Amino acid sequence: MELIRSRIAGRSLTAGDRLPSIRSLAGSLQLSASTIVEAYERLVAEGVIVSRPGSGFYVAGPLAPLSMAEIGPKLDRAVDPFWVSRQSLAAEGAVLKPGCGWLPADWMPQAGLRRALRHLARADDADLADYGTPLGLPPLRHLLARRMAERGIDAAPERILLTESGTQAIDLLCRLLIEPGDAVLVDDPCYFNFHALLRAHRARIVGVPYTPHGPDVERFGAALAEHRPRLYITNSALHNPTGAVLSPVVAHRILKLADQAALTIVEDDIFADFEHAPASRLAAFDGLERVVHIGSFSKTLSASVRCGFIAARREWIDALVDLKIATSFGGGRLGAELVYGVLRDGGYRKHMDGLRQRLARVRTEVGARLKQLGILPWVEPQAGMFLWCRLPDDLDAAEIAREALSLDVVLAPGNVFSLSQSARGFMRFNAAQSLDDRLFEVLRTVMHR
Repeated sequence: MELIRSRIAGRSLTAGDRLPSIRSLAGSLQLSASTIVEAYERLVAEGVIVSRPGSGFYVAGPLAPLSMAEIGPKLDRAVDPFWVSRQSLAAEGAVLKPGCGWLPADWMPQAGLRRALRHLARADDADLADYGTPLGLPPLRHLLARRMAERGIDAAPERILLTESGTQAIDLLCRLLIEPGDAVLVDDPCYFNFHALLRAHRARIVGVPYTPHGPDVERFGAALAEHRPRLYITNSALHNPTGAVLSPVVAHRILKLADQAALTIVEDDIFADFEHAPASRLAAFDGLERVVHIGSFSKTLSASVRCGFIAARREWIDALVDLKIATSFGGGRLGAELVYGVLRDGGYRKHMDGLRQRLARVRTEVGARLKQLGILPWVEPQAGMFLWCRLPDDLDAAEIAREALSLDVVLAPGNVFSLSQSARGFMRFNAAQSLDDRLFEVLRTVMHR
């Protein structure tokens, strides 16, 4: 394969040229014909060469010239809910990503993942090739039921549906519970992809100001009376982006208002494993009657393994199964098996114990360095990776983010999280992604331009 690539790169083979026959190349390289067949087939799969049955193998046509404009950051793109996601997901190499929402790859439980992959490689053919069952892998659902019970949530395995991700979980719930034009409440600020997903469903989004103890209860009640929303989507533990935690008093008042208004609450608990001790859960107080509880493992296990879940009322689970089949057919069986293999391994709990301690250290370290620049936290988070900070001197976070992007640093300006656009002077920092000295040099530079 390297020989063919080098000949093409050196232009001794050009587009349309016929490659040596399998027999002649095998003879000249003193390799078996099957080795040459394998090499040619792999090159065909890569698009380097093409096969013409009965004729042989030929060099593929030339690729379009690489445009540096295509691979560079889109500095002129609007700073909207997609801005941080696009920049973070597309970033490569030396680009710093303190604005992204995930841990560095080397912080993840690599050893546990590799053990689970080795075990999965020896699994039955059906585990490797068949669709998953409609509800999802039974052993994983039983394990999830036990894990939720540790947080006070009573969810039998038959009330748990596995999904491809936390995002798919919310998408399915929106398909089930709202129609275009329905009002949906979100926190202000909140996770920016809530905005994007709800707009995709043509919902009417209504923001409720978020406080260090949860949503502003008075404003929450007023929004219920004025807009009559169908859903409220929130993080009750380790709120994204603020890192705040819902207080029991606020939780009870929110549930009482929701009951009076026949409001359904979707509680996104994706950061549950980062907590040192379980905070208040709306689903625990409510018993999964008016609250739907969702989660996934992309933040603590692997973003490459897409597996989430929904815990909800029994009759809703049946309807969600139909929607799941209609939109994605069978579940991701391999992903579920892999997640189950890691979670049942005692190494995962040890990994999370160490990860929580490590995050506590870096939050303190990064917070101190940000304070030296006049960037101050809105709250001091009890756990997790996020620091929601106010910039000094009435600086515009979006402009700071644009300037930083030109210097290969992806930041998360406050207004991408704020429906009311009232977070102009705020920035969310991922402490685990903010340890490089270059970040603070860039911040110092762009803040004083």
